[in-house]
Amino acid sequence: MSALIRVTYRKYDGSLHWNGVLRRLGEDDYGVWLGWGAGLTMRPGYNPPVTFKEPQVALFPRNAWWTGTFHTAPNEVEIYCDITTIPQWPTPDEVTMVDLDLDVIRMRDGRRTFIDDEDEFLEHQVRFSYPPEVIAAARNQADSLLPEVAGDAEPFRQAFHGWLSKVEHCEGDPAAAA
Repeated sequence: MSALIRVTYRKYDGSLHWNGVLRRLGEDDYGVWLGWGAGLTMRPGYNPPVTFKEPQVALFPRNAWWTGTFHTAPNEVEIYCDITTIPQWPTPDEVTMVDLDLDVIRMRDGRRTFIDDEDEFLEHQVRFSYPPEVIAAARNQADSLLPEVAGDAEPFRQAFHGWLSKVEHCEGDPAAAA
């Protein structure tokens, strides 16, 4: 059985954002892959948990300002990349990063890939006093990631499918097993 990993996204002011528990699937040249089948719950901050109907896997690159979530059908979103600080592993069973608002999203229909939450990014630059180097890194990452996700560069073309196959038949909530 693979290890359970606590995933903690925070906002720049340190407040809790999305958080939950995923199963470690393995790692490859793209980073560390975590995932779960149908029934995964994640919490937006301290709010009630949200249950996901379809299996999904998450990728935490070693040295990039993003994380990615890959969803199975019928979810209308195929790929959702959060622009974040570089994921940190304070312990072997925890990954944490700061969500920097911008998201690169590819819809399942394959015809639409876009950057979302530009308004939130602008608002939070002022509200949380993002340093200029954080603003530049987040903006550059979103702009460079957009054509990669849209153009099917790896790991956005085939690599994630093998990881999804490892969780498609896994059901229930990993938080209940933690």
